[in-house]
Amino acid sequence: MEETILVGDDLMMGPPSPLIPPEIASHVLEGVDLCDGILRNLFLCLQINDIEPFCQDEIVLYRQCAEKRDKELRQRLQESERKLGLSMPLNEASDRASQLQAEVTSLERRLILASGIEGMEGFRQRWSLHGRLTDTNLQCKRCLFLEGYSRSLSDKVAELLQKFANSLVSGTI
Repeated sequence: MEETILVGDDLMMGPPSPLIPPEIASHVLEGVDLCDGILRNLFLCLQINDIEPFCQDEIVLYRQCAEKRDKELRQRLQESERKLGLSMPLNEASDRASQLQAEVTSLERRLILASGIEGMEGFRQRWSLHGRLTDTNLQCKRCLFLEGYSRSLSDKVAELLQKFANSLVSGTI
């Protein structure tokens, strides 16, 4: 049976860590294991041994910790985005949706440009951009959903207020 030897590039499997906006970073990162101790041990192992085959345990531990951390961060970001969307006035939610759509377009263009870069640098750029594009697309869809939800709620409230006003005018109340 052949043994697989992990290398640093194996840490770039799956999506990259999500970008966290500075204005909500303290709230989102609170209580999350950032894997800094494990990463420090991995770098120390690489510094001492100079090659990756002697640091397999550290690579595996960091990969597991990073996957768990990123999953938790994405859930917290989603919850934070939902709360923000529900508390935003309709015009601000519209502006936010437009901003996110512009960012998606920009990331798509950058991804196309990165497809022309060869080798490891091209792979790293495409990997990073693809992860950011995926996360931003999800944010944009949630924002558009919440904007539509807010509109339908405000339409229903306006309809109820109109019915109430009509009832007052007609004297049925």
